[in-house]
Amino acid sequence: MQLIRGLPDPDRFPHGCVVTIGNFDGVHLGHQAVLRQAAALAESGSLPLVVMTFEPLPREFFRPDAPVARLTRLRERVCFIRELGAERPIAEALIVLPFTRRLADMPAEDFVRHIFVETLKARQVVIGDDFRFGHGRQGDFALLERMGAQSGFGVQAADTMQVDGERVSSTRIRAHLAERDVAGAARLLGRPVTLCGRVTHGDKRGRQLGFPTANVALNRRLSPLRGVFVVDAELPDGSIHSGVANVGTRPTVSGGDARLEVHLFDFDRDIYGQILRVRFLHPLRDERKFDSLADLVAQIQLDEQSARAWLAPRPGD
Repeated sequence: MQLIRGLPDPDRFPHGCVVTIGNFDGVHLGHQAVLRQAAALAESGSLPLVVMTFEPLPREFFRPDAPVARLTRLRERVCFIRELGAERPIAEALIVLPFTRRLADMPAEDFVRHIFVETLKARQVVIGDDFRFGHGRQGDFALLERMGAQSGFGVQAADTMQVDGERVSSTRIRAHLAERDVAGAARLLGRPVTLCGRVTHGDKRGRQLGFPTANVALNRRLSPLRGVFVVDAELPDGSIHSGVANVGTRPTVSGGDARLEVHLFDFDRDIYGQILRVRFLHPLRDERKFDSLADLVAQIQLDEQSARAWLAPRPGD
């Protein structure tokens, strides 16, 4: 799957393509259904599938003072979309449109004409049932259907998905994560809650306390998670290691920016610079400020004991 930043050359898809467009924050089960519906349509017409998303997310552009807690950074969105394909990529290309003032002010009709018709030569367009686009969010399924009839492309909308009676949406997943309900969020995501990032050098305080940690910069203005969790972490070599992770600002040691710190059990390897894929399995507690480092160490010891107990095989497993 080719990652294309900005619009491609108009000759990139000379015979047309199937296009699906959305924020895809989280690439949850609803997004996956849209992508698979578009992929099936592309395969039936022997056409390439083009997925289009935005960076930054539109809400981040319009409300920089009230950023949304992102479920996935761009790197994670790309990875999760790529992994939907079993034997081959689900899409031929993922286009990342920079969400700028010019794009925000573009009338919906111009968006369809310039991007879908002239540049991508869309033969089919698939969207989620609540997707809006163009200036003032005036673009919707009805407008696409009308312009499609005029310009020669078909339009399909994917139905809203529900799991156990709950609507699948990024908003609902954020609500689960705000309560540290990683199981509820995973049910709507269709996979464990996952954060990815590069291991960086920290202040080495964890090692000094007897609990060395892999420090992962979140690069999020606002994290959807806070607290201490049982996790497993996958390294680039495919090995998976259990541990405990803290997501937060480390108030006991006057930490600043939000950070992901992962203590892996029985692990002593140099992994600086490697990409760590951390899956959140079970909540342990909220992050809180302790009166002393000794109190913090005692709690970390309890966290490790609780995590190992949770991870231990149950009778009958």
